[in-house]
Amino acid sequence: MTRSGTGEPRERQGVDAGPGRWNERALYRNALATACPRPVAVGYPAVRRGPEPFCRRRANDDREDLEDRFDARFEGPYERRYNMAPGQRLPVVTDAASDRIRSLEWGLEPDWDGDRLINARAETVASKPSFRAAYEGVGRDGGVGESEGREAGRCLVLADGFYEWADGQPYRVAFEDDRPFAMAGLWRSPETETTQAGLDAFGGGSDAEEPAEVGSFTVVTTEPNALVADLHHRMAAVLEPDGERQWLSAEDPRGVLESYPADEMRAYPVSTAVNGPDTDDPSLVEPI
Repeated sequence: MTRSGTGEPRERQGVDAGPGRWNERALYRNALATACPRPVAVGYPAVRRGPEPFCRRRANDDREDLEDRFDARFEGPYERRYNMAPGQRLPVVTDAASDRIRSLEWGLEPDWDGDRLINARAETVASKPSFRAAYEGVGRDGGVGESEGREAGRCLVLADGFYEWADGQPYRVAFEDDRPFAMAGLWRSPETETTQAGLDAFGGGSDAEEPAEVGSFTVVTTEPNALVADLHHRMAAVLEPDGERQWLSAEDPRGVLESYPADEMRAYPVSTAVNGPDTDDPSLVEPI
């Protein structure tokens, strides 16, 4: 689907036209709320009714519970957060290292110099050039694929709830018992750039490759379930626990991208304070 009057893919809305640059006003307007750990976080996507793209912020759970739930360990420190947005780092488990929870940047970096890709539609994830390399990167011999010389594959985006907006009112959507879950995602390694390092850094004068920047990811979206349909026409592809490993390793796991049943989930209004991307405290997930 496209934005009205522009013909621009929905997955590319909400970001600046410059390569790797974010439109802060668009992020504020379309923000997703999550309680995520930083630098490795668990998050909830938030969405709005209307032409804006799905998913803009997130949230998290306790470290040990998350590690036990996903049978993976955090690579770095953990800090609980309640408001995460595109352009920020969130916690993900990739097909390349399914025993680790990594911190990747939300907004898949494309092959071309253009907008970051915040969402990928489940219906076209296997065929659209923007995502096909990442989608096909796993399953064959258990390896990851390559796109323009960079690793790409599938991932789990960890969360325990997400925000949706309807008529200006934010709602938190979560499971009845607030258990953490995984959303289907696609990831890509960063582009490596070679720069001259200082002489004292290596004890001599030579060119050296600096550490690569953090990788990036996008969240896969699907048709909404009966609960979310009252708030938005898309929702994140929340995976059944049995479908999580299928998404990471099966050759063609599109069957796990169905909308999650609504009878296990709830939605309740929360404070409009979540609209501010700099606001981040436990009160954001409290019902009003």
